[in-house]
Amino acid sequence: MTEPGRTPTIMVVDDEEMVLAALRSFLELETPYRVLSYTTPAEALQRFEEERVDVVVADFMMPEMDGVEMLCRMREVRPHCARVLLTGYADIDNAVRAINEAGLYYYLRKPWENEDLALVLRNAVERSELVNELDARISALEDANGQLLAIRRRLIQAFL
Repeated sequence: MTEPGRTPTIMVVDDEEMVLAALRSFLELETPYRVLSYTTPAEALQRFEEERVDVVVADFMMPEMDGVEMLCRMREVRPHCARVLLTGYADIDNAVRAINEAGLYYYLRKPWENEDLALVLRNAVERSELVNELDARISALEDANGQLLAIRRRLIQAFL
């Protein structure tokens, strides 16, 4: 599913450097993914617009903007990217808000278990890849349909 030679990219955004370092270390050592990490949503959003990211893992509470707002902006730029919210402030209202507004793929509570995080990310990457593949196939079908319609029009004109 992954494009040949392309390593899936995970972006991690958390304003706490220790949390970010723990996530980055785990992902770099224990998973096959390329990892981008940021302590501010503004930096993450800028980089997100510049390159393909398969999954974003974001903290909920950050000073500039909360994780849900950042994930909503990312959804507008690249809707097929899976979005995961990581938070120590687990309450139902914020979870529902994140699911509804940001199209959240998964909601993880701090402290997380590395095995759980790895499973969520593997499934999120697979989901992103499948959605991208589906989108590409739909585009190819639409192109083929357009070509068939053009041939049909030429045939009709030739026999009228």
